[in-house]
Amino acid sequence: MAEKAALTVSSYESMFLYGPAGADVEKAIAISRGIIEKHGGQISVIKKWDERKLAYEIGKNKRGTYVVAFFKATGPAVAAVERDVKLSEEVLRVMITRADHLNEQEMAAVEPQPIAPPPERNPWDRMDFGGGGGGRGGYDRPERSDRPRGPRREETADAGAGKE
Repeated sequence: MAEKAALTVSSYESMFLYGPAGADVEKAIAISRGIIEKHGGQISVIKKWDERKLAYEIGKNKRGTYVVAFFKATGPAVAAVERDVKLSEEVLRVMITRADHLNEQEMAAVEPQPIAPPPERNPWDRMDFGGGGGGRGGYDRPERSDRPRGPRREETADAGAGKE
């Protein structure tokens, strides 16, 4: 009989997203801890990361609270954590990635990056500004003198008079 291969334990980083109901940070951390430990994960660091405006609505939520957790677990345990999050009503989303490249101090030092304002742009840097584009994404219309034209009215009238 073939023996079952030993499952390797790896380090993972998970980012849990909670809606406004998850604004109670202690409750959100307890839920995240419970989901991970339920499937045999050993938590190294778990803390509130930040509360931010979401890029798009998720379940009618415009803001979300993020909880970051670093833990050690097997591959099947990670799949089970993701399944439990899908079944959970409190957790909106989770993203789990491998974190073998981080040590304990780097995990504890993780802090949210400041939100940078969008870069200021000059109005003349826009595609639809000037150039006769008329808001068509920078399409330049040829000048009237460059356009091919048909015969003038006088020319058509003269041609018609000569046929009589």
